[in-house]
Amino acid sequence: MSAATTDRPWLGAYPAGVPADIDTSQYTSLVQLMEDSFRQYADRTAYSFMGRDVSFAETDRLSRAFAAYLQGLGLAKGDRVAIMMPNVPQYPVAVAAILRAGLVIVNVNPLYTARELEHQLKDSGAKAIVIIENFAHTLQQCMAKTQVQHVVLAAMGDQLGGLKGALVNYVVRKVKKMVPAFDLPQAVRFNQAIAQGAKAAFRKPEIKADDIAVLQYTGGTTGVSKGAVLLHRNIIANLLQSQAWNQPVMDKVPAGEQPTAICALPLYHIFAFTVGMMLNMRTGGKLILIPNPRDLAGTLKELAKHKFHSFPAVNTLFNGLAHHPDFGKVDWKNLKVSVGGGMAVQGAVAKLWLEKTGCPICEGYGLSETSPSASCNPTTSTEFTGTIGVPLPSTWMKCIDDAGNEVPAGQPGEIAIKGPQVMAGYWQRPDDTAKVMTADGYFKSGDIGTMDERGYFKIVDRKKDMVLVSGFNVYPNEVEEVVAMLDGVLECAVVGVPDEKTGEAVKLVIVRKDPALTEDKVREYCKANLTGYKQPKVVEFRTDLPKTPVGKILRRELRDAK
Repeated sequence: MSAATTDRPWLGAYPAGVPADIDTSQYTSLVQLMEDSFRQYADRTAYSFMGRDVSFAETDRLSRAFAAYLQGLGLAKGDRVAIMMPNVPQYPVAVAAILRAGLVIVNVNPLYTARELEHQLKDSGAKAIVIIENFAHTLQQCMAKTQVQHVVLAAMGDQLGGLKGALVNYVVRKVKKMVPAFDLPQAVRFNQAIAQGAKAAFRKPEIKADDIAVLQYTGGTTGVSKGAVLLHRNIIANLLQSQAWNQPVMDKVPAGEQPTAICALPLYHIFAFTVGMMLNMRTGGKLILIPNPRDLAGTLKELAKHKFHSFPAVNTLFNGLAHHPDFGKVDWKNLKVSVGGGMAVQGAVAKLWLEKTGCPICEGYGLSETSPSASCNPTTSTEFTGTIGVPLPSTWMKCIDDAGNEVPAGQPGEIAIKGPQVMAGYWQRPDDTAKVMTADGYFKSGDIGTMDERGYFKIVDRKKDMVLVSGFNVYPNEVEEVVAMLDGVLECAVVGVPDEKTGEAVKLVIVRKDPALTEDKVREYCKANLTGYKQPKVVEFRTDLPKTPVGKILRRELRDAK
């Protein structure tokens, strides 16, 4: 065994052709990467949205004009610009423009309340925002308390062209009534901003690898929401790592066929931002933009129109689609890689997806702080491993105890990650940064995991989600994994609830697939499959589970529900 393999046992699991390390020096910035692709793939489709294809050349032209417009507002290099939109073609144009102008992207969840939006705008110090009109009323409620001076207002049909665009906007505004009344007199319309910028001169700033590209706010589950500072080199590293990892299966896309990916996860989420939009920009791929993946029928209807090869998603989306009656109307045979991230993929879902598509779900792992991908299962494996796979090229991972010491293989510890994709720190929060970084440059994830002798990592849970029953640790993921295999269960979640006798007890919340499933059947099944202290004390049936817009189950809301 080579020194490299003893140092990094996981290299033995790498498929043929995947390098141990990647060369991050090939681009000085994301702008260089994008401009290379604009030239190389000018005639190809970059994005497809509601039947309209946008080419790389058009993305180049629109983003250059928008960059000139932003510069004309007096925004200087390093100023922050927020984007608050669903998956519409204006999103990638705004991203390219902001970066080309030397500015910093602040990705904002469009479903935020005014309170959440105010915090993020204030914390980031954003001076401008590109927002879809559907959520303009939210901005109106808080804008006066922020530093935002410039508002660019997009509409759903902006990029669809004359009649179709006007029709879509009419339906969204008047028929579906999806645009609540708002008053933002200073706002400039997106297409108007592009037209103004097209007449202005664009001044190309010098952008370096260590300049900030994105402030990616992490969910406020660990206290206040913080901005992970992602440099140009962090995101470049991560998309190159993802490309290298996917290569063994993406090489099977027939010659002359454009690699095509589905973008159903929201672009404001770092998973879709890097592994969807930025990776596709690098590979000259086509990205199918899905504005509302919660509309499963609409999503499947759109998928039925395309031949596609890559589908990054979360467990809940894979599960929802696979159970939908229209699933069979989509041609899945070209699918080469299904990447599961954002939350644990359940064995029952992975099994069903493989049966129905012939393409295994390849579970990966990452965080906003790691741009996001840190580990993944080999894309060539067909077995569901129940693990988060092995560290990506140029990435080191280990499990550590509370004192920061590495624990032996097989023992639980906090997963710590080191690599070129790890953030520069939290925005203007040196104390918080110091808490999560070790002296030797590892980022402490807050997730408890184990590593086996082959270098595969398994998450046993987040530190804060652990349930302590009479001194015994119960990891919700384990119980959920078991219960998800029970016939009649569509979805489930486990939380800890206070208990007089045991300190905490396990509460199990189930969404039924089969109304005949009873509490007695669930308890009998749990008794047969889980040791005493892991069995649920409380079993509750619900019609749905609270989730983030990305599809992660909000255990916190279940825990707080009385």
